[in-house]
Amino acid sequence: MTASNTILTDGFGRKHNYLRISLLEKCNLRCTYCMPADGIALSPKASLMTAEEIFAIAQTFVKNGVDKIRLTGGEPLLRKDFPEIVSKLSHLDISLSMTTNGILIDRHIEVLKRFKVKKINLSLDTLVSSKFHSVTLRNQFEKVIDNLHLLLNNDFEVKVNVVLIKGFNDNEIVDFVKLTQFLPISVRFIEFMPFAGNEWDRTKMVSQKEILSLVEKNFSSGEIQKLEDEKNFTARTYRINGFQGNFGIISSITNPFCDSCNRIRLTADGKIKNCLFSNSETDLLTAFRNGESITNLISNSIQSKKKVRAGMVSVSEMDNPALHFDNRSMITIGG
Repeated sequence: MTASNTILTDGFGRKHNYLRISLLEKCNLRCTYCMPADGIALSPKASLMTAEEIFAIAQTFVKNGVDKIRLTGGEPLLRKDFPEIVSKLSHLDISLSMTTNGILIDRHIEVLKRFKVKKINLSLDTLVSSKFHSVTLRNQFEKVIDNLHLLLNNDFEVKVNVVLIKGFNDNEIVDFVKLTQFLPISVRFIEFMPFAGNEWDRTKMVSQKEILSLVEKNFSSGEIQKLEDEKNFTARTYRINGFQGNFGIISSITNPFCDSCNRIRLTADGKIKNCLFSNSETDLLTAFRNGESITNLISNSIQSKKKVRAGMVSVSEMDNPALHFDNRSMITIGG
C-alpha cells in the first residue's frame, strides 16, 4: 500500500476515493427535511472556501487517491463563481459530478457540458405541484421538470433523489417507478435521516422493506429485476423489465452500507466530516490559510472514522436525539 493510499484508508481497510464538496450553505428552496423551519445562521462569506482554496484543497485529496468529486450545497449553482470552480476542477484527473435542485440548470447547462460535468443528481421529492410547494415553500415545480428534460435531451446521466417521508410522498413511490418506463433516469428513494432542526423520528421514515413491498404489489415478481450493485454502492438498484430507467433504495437507517463506504465530505467552510452522521469535524481551511500542511489532518480524520454510522450501530440508537442532535443541519453539510 502506498503512502497516499494509507492517508485515505481508515482503520477498517476502507479506501476513500470519493470527495463531496459543498460550495455554499444557501439554497433557493426551503425543503423541510434539509432546512430548519426557523432557517440557519449562515457562515460569514470570509469563512467559506474561495474558488482557489476549493481547487487547492481538492488537489491535495486527488494527490492522495481521490478520483471522484461531487459538488453539492445548499444549491451549488447559486455560487456566482461556479463556472470558475468547475473550470479549475476539470483540470484534475477525476470524475466530476453535481447534486442540484434543478432550478438553475438551464442557465448553466453550457458550462456543465463544456467542463464535462455529465452526471447530475437532481432532487425531486414529489410529482405533484401543490405538494412540491408544501415541502419546498416555492413554486418551482414546472421549472424543475423542464430542466430534468433539458438534461436528458442533452445526454446527461441523471439520478433523481427522492427523500421519502411517511404521509407526504410514500404514496408516490409507484408513480416514481413508473416514471422510469419512459425516462432513462435512476430514481433513488432515500430514507428520511436525522439532522439538526428537521424533527426526525422513526415513524416518518419509509424503510427499504416497505418500499419493496409497495413495488411488489404493483408489479409481478417476474417483472422486478435486481441489478448488480455498484462498487461502494449507496443504492441497492432494481429495474422493471422493459423500462428505460431503474430505481434504487438508499437505506442509511434500516440497512446501512457502511462496510463499503468510500466517501469524505468537505463543508463549504472547509471542514471534513468523515461520516454523514458524525458530529465531529476537522478544520482544514484554517490550517490551509495558515500555510500548514493539511495531509495529516485528513489522515487523522479518516483514521477516526467509526465502523458504522458514526458509532450508532443500531436503529434504536438513532432514536436517541442526544446522539445526533448536535450534528449540522443537512443544508450546511452538503447533499
